[in-house]
Parts: sequence; structure tokens; C-alpha cells
Amino acid sequence: MKLIQFKRTETEGAECASVFRCDDHFRRSWRWFCLAATAVFICHTLDPAAADEGRGVARRLNRLEYQNTVCDLLGVKIDLQEMLPPDSSADGFDNVGESLHTSSFLLEKYLESASIALDRAIANRPQPPLIKKRYGLKESHQVKSTTENVFSKSDADDRVVMFSSSPWQAATLSPFYPPDPGNYRFRISAAGIQSASKPVTYRVDAGLMLMTGKQHLVSYFDAPADESAVVEFIDYLDARNTIRILPYGLASAQAVDKVGADAYDGAGLAIDWIEVEGPLNDVWPPASHRLIFGDLPQKSASIYNQPDRVEVVSGDPAADANRLIRQFCRRAFRRTVTDDDVAPFVAIVNTKLSEGRSFEQAMRVGLTAVMVSPEFLFLRKNSGALDDFALASRLSYFLWRTMPDEELLMLAEQSQLKRPETLHAQVERMLRDPRSKEFVSDFVGQWLNLRDINFTMPGHLLYPEFDDMLKESMVRETELFFTEVLTHDMSITNFVASDFSILNGCLARHYGIPDVDGWEFRRVSLPADSHRGGLLTMASVLKVTANGTYTSPVMRGVWVLERILGTPPSPPPESVAGLVPDTRGATTIREQLLKHRQDEACASCHIEIDPPGFALESFDVIGGWRDRYRLAGWARDAQEVVLNGKKMPYYNSAKVDPSGVLPDGREFRNIDEFKMLLLTDKDQLARALTHKLVTFSTGAAPSAADQPQIEAIVSECRMKDYGLRSLIHAVVGSELFLTK
Repeated sequence: MKLIQFKRTETEGAECASVFRCDDHFRRSWRWFCLAATAVFICHTLDPAAADEGRGVARRLNRLEYQNTVCDLLGVKIDLQEMLPPDSSADGFDNVGESLHTSSFLLEKYLESASIALDRAIANRPQPPLIKKRYGLKESHQVKSTTENVFSKSDADDRVVMFSSSPWQAATLSPFYPPDPGNYRFRISAAGIQSASKPVTYRVDAGLMLMTGKQHLVSYFDAPADESAVVEFIDYLDARNTIRILPYGLASAQAVDKVGADAYDGAGLAIDWIEVEGPLNDVWPPASHRLIFGDLPQKSASIYNQPDRVEVVSGDPAADANRLIRQFCRRAFRRTVTDDDVAPFVAIVNTKLSEGRSFEQAMRVGLTAVMVSPEFLFLRKNSGALDDFALASRLSYFLWRTMPDEELLMLAEQSQLKRPETLHAQVERMLRDPRSKEFVSDFVGQWLNLRDINFTMPGHLLYPEFDDMLKESMVRETELFFTEVLTHDMSITNFVASDFSILNGCLARHYGIPDVDGWEFRRVSLPADSHRGGLLTMASVLKVTANGTYTSPVMRGVWVLERILGTPPSPPPESVAGLVPDTRGATTIREQLLKHRQDEACASCHIEIDPPGFALESFDVIGGWRDRYRLAGWARDAQEVVLNGKKMPYYNSAKVDPSGVLPDGREFRNIDEFKMLLLTDKDQLARALTHKLVTFSTGAAPSAADQPQIEAIVSECRMKDYGLRSLIHAVVGSELFLTK
């Protein structure tokens, strides 16, 4: 275990706290107080002489947990993850305590983040005026200034038809650049034109529409054929941000420009109008402000360049500070707080008040100190059985990836949460709550390594069918499939082989499955000959287990052993060079591996690694089915490829051989037979997934001593037909989860 090195000792930390009470320099005083106090706590918890830590060390919140917690604590929506350094991972997850190191740099970033979040939460100006207006795209910059004839513009109304999917022809709502940040409601009326009775899909991005600006994907939407439909969404915008609309799958701008929009007979997207309403505030000051200051009044506090500024005022600052800090600490520390817990932070506020700071300024310092204190940043648990508050936090950070809500805290205060029937009911409530989407995306993203979906970009010559919508659809399919299995307590064997998936038109086309159109996802029964079904054959998994140019049976084989079977291979010897497939097509990857396995140092591992990788060779780097490998250039025996009358920029090469032999001698001819072999040991599938869930939920991987408890969970899961929801209940009710 690595100790964190700080220049200041515990004695110096106490001296720093003493200096804080009399130092007149505003920022240095509370900054060093917070840093020193946190440093003292960390050094104590990592001291080998400290009390027994149990299964895992006291861990801090990782970036995602920190951001979610700050947002829920303050009632704001703000991206703080990019301000913080990346978290290290251990045992496949970035919330494992032993990998979550802390540094003075990180603590400085926590101070900056807390200040930014408080700025977002506290309302210092009168309520901004409400914008409620309907716009047409005729006034957008692109439509007015384009030199390419790719827009059809009607004089009768504000409708604009977009026939091109070229990114530089995306329609920005340029008349709308709001001066005030906040949540805005958008309503877009659109229709598909000349689209052969199929919907036309379009994407909406939001953000600062400049070359160096930051944008984010809002979502994709479907415009039905030949009739207008209205979609509605709410998105948070910073000041001067707006939205941009881009159709998907239409022609290039050059193709439309050859004949002109008026004569073009291909599909298009008609935008009738866009309505905007916001910033949305049901009350003022907003809920975020009231979470901190309650109903305390505000008065004018005009300062330089901010003539309309207002500040919170208090008739009894000492009493109000004590009350508000106590309420804030209870939620921030995720437990009942005592006078001793609250006293240091109330003292900070009182010190600032005595120095002539306003009530709001003094409270900001105290609140910031709370948000960089160990009780907020760390999940502190004593070894042994968890108390109700520690259990509430463990449960909440497992299933919601954020702090406990009021119901969990109240049950903990009443010492009711540890009762089995209460715990079961709370797990059910939490899984039904929309916040459980955070669990699905985070757990699935790390368990299956989907976070690396952007790590490679397939070349457009070898894989011209790959685009942003396909990539977005890949991840969405896997998350929705996991959610479907979880919601209906379906067997975890569906992760290996399933007769359905959750698809949209883009993925269905990629998989060769007919009669599915548009962006919207739906449950689709898979044809018997589709070779799909389960996680192994999902495009998301197949993409993250390839490098963008070629596939590697070794990479995919290791992935299956680690993520699905829970039997990771030993690391390769340092003296053995990695295997690089021959992209010229002169030799197949199977031929190279056969030669590689003649080395005795490699053979013992590759006899386990290679078979799963061979089974997945029928899928290319973006998860498309293939009978032959693709080549970017011509070679001997290469074949030209023609699709829909168009010559492709790649060639077909050697045939794919997806057969293999398992270490126990069982043979398979293809991926379908391989999946059936995996299903013969359902307990091992449950055992592997249990290990992942326990690691993710407790922040510590099970050890060899924990194996009997793992087997008990697997046994309980077996009696419930290996249901995923039942497995989560079994994990939460286990001693591994209920103790530290």
C-alpha cells in the first residue's frame, strides 16, 4: 500500500487550524486549514498501525461519484470530472480503495470544484427573464450564407428542408444565443421528405458553436415520413450556447448541389420550427439556492461591474450559520452529525463574520470547507459490520453512484435499514428509480470495457460503414440489454446466448436484421441464423476488443476469460514479443498463432486464450459479420467487393476459420457452438459476475478467504434460476456487502 507524502505533519496541521482563526489573509487561511485537515486524516487511515481496515481501505469518492454527489448535494447539474485527474483502476474498476490515491494537487482541484459548484448553486442575481419563442431555420447563418444549393426554402412558411448530412451543413439555431445559463426546453417540429415511407433520423448537439467550443450530443431523434412530429427535450446550456441539427444518412452536399435542392428527389429532413423556453425556474431563488440558505431573504449588494447583484442576509448570523451548516453537514457527511462535527465549520463562518465578511461570503467559506473535508470526500467505515449510515452509503453508491437520498438517511437514523425485509425493499426501490441508470452505465462500461469505445477509430477505407451514430448505438444496445435482463430478473445466461436484443435501425442494418428502422430502440427477436445474441456478439464488445485495423484472437480471448469466465490468464513472459497480424494477407492470424504456440513458454497460456478468440474471428473490428478478412489494398487472391452496385474501397482476402478446441478437448465449429459450450457451466458464469459485482459494490476485490461467501451467493443465485436481479439481492444481503 502506498502512503501519500505530505510536507506537513499532524502537529503542523493543528497549528494550521490555529492560524486559521486569526489569519487575516482570506484564501490562504481556509485553504491550508482544509488541506492540512484532510492530509492528517489520510495519513492516519493509511498508517499501518491504524485499526484493522477489514476487507478494504477507507476510500475516497472517485471522479464520477464526486461529481454526482456534489450535484445532488447542491441541486445543480455541472461537469466536474474533467477538472479532476483520472482515477486509477484495480481489479477492473476505478472505485477500488487501494487504487484511489490522493495528493495535494487533487485537494487543490477539490477546492476549485467546490467553488465553481457553489457559484452555480447560489443565486446572486434577480430571476432572469423567461425566453419563450418560436424560431425558423431560414434565419440561421448556414441557410442564409451557404453557396451550395443543398437547402430547399419555402416562401410560404419557415420550413427548411435539409438534403445533406455533410457536417459543415448542419443547421445551427444562430438567432438563439441566451444570455443566461440554465435549463432550456426545446421543441422541434420535423418531418421526413421523399424518404420512401421511412423515418429520417437527425442528431441534436448543444454547446458553444465555435471552432474551439465544446459541444455535447443531446440525442438522436426520428422524423416520421411525410408528416410532422414534435420532439421535446430539456438541456442545460451555459450562456451564449445554442443547439445544432444534423440529419443522418442523407446524401453528401456535393451530390445534392449537382442538381440543386429544388430538383433533388432523394430523402430530406424538413424542419418546420423550433420552440425554446427558458431558463426554467419554477421558483426564485432556485431549489439549489434554497438547499443551502432555505428561505433567508436577499438584498441588493451591488459591486463593481455587477450592479444587480443580491446577497443572502441574516438577522441572526450566528444562529443561522449553526442551523444551516448542521443541515448541510448531515447531507454532506451522509449521517447524523454531532455538535463536535459541526463546530469547526461554524467556527470558520464566525471567524469570517468577525473579519467583516458578509453572511453569504462567510457561509461560502464554511461550505467549501465541508466539501473538502475527509467526511465528505471519503467513505469512512470501521472494520466489521457496517452501521446503518455506512450501509446507506454503500447501497447508494452501488446502485445510484451518488449520495443516499432522504429516505435512506431516515431509515438509517431509525436503525431500520439493516433489517432484511427493509433492505430488500430499498434495493427494489432503488433499481426502479431512474438514478439506477448510473449503475448500469458505469458498471457495464467498466465490466465490459466499453469506456474504450472511442479509443480507436476504424479507417474509412476498410470500414466505410462506421460512423458516430453506429458507435453511439453500439453502447446503447449493451446498456439497454443489461437493463432488460435486470428489470425482468432474466437469467445471466442471456449474457452468453440470447434469442433477442435491443436494437434500432442503425444496428439492425449492421447486423443484417430486416424490418427495423429509425433511431428508437426496441426489443427485437433475433433470427436463428443471425449469429447474434448475448454480449460476445454485440458490436460494442467486438469493437473494444479490436484495435480499429485488425482483430486479435489473443486480445479477444483474454477479454472472454477475464470478463465472462472470471479465469484471467497469467501475464506473458517479458521475453516474448507481441503478435502482430499480417495486414498484407500473406498469412492468417491462425497460422501465426500456430507458430507462436510452438514456444513452450507460450503454449500453456494460449491453449486457454486462443479458442474464445478464434470463435469471435467471424466478426470484424466494428462487429460486422465476415466470412473473409478485409484488405485495404490489392494482394494475390484478393477479391473485389461490390455492394448495391458500388465498388467498395477494400478487398476480400483469406477465409475466416472460427473453429477451435477447448482445453478439455471439446470442439466447436463456430461462435454458435462455442456459446453452447460456455452454457454448460452456469455456476462459473455466476461466479465470475458475482466477483465483479462484489468488487464494484464494496470497493475491494474478494480474496481467497472470501471464496466460501462467493459460493454462497452463487448457490442462492442458482435457486433463483440465475436471475440478474436476484443476484444483486444476494450480493447486497451477503456478509461481504454488509461488513467491511
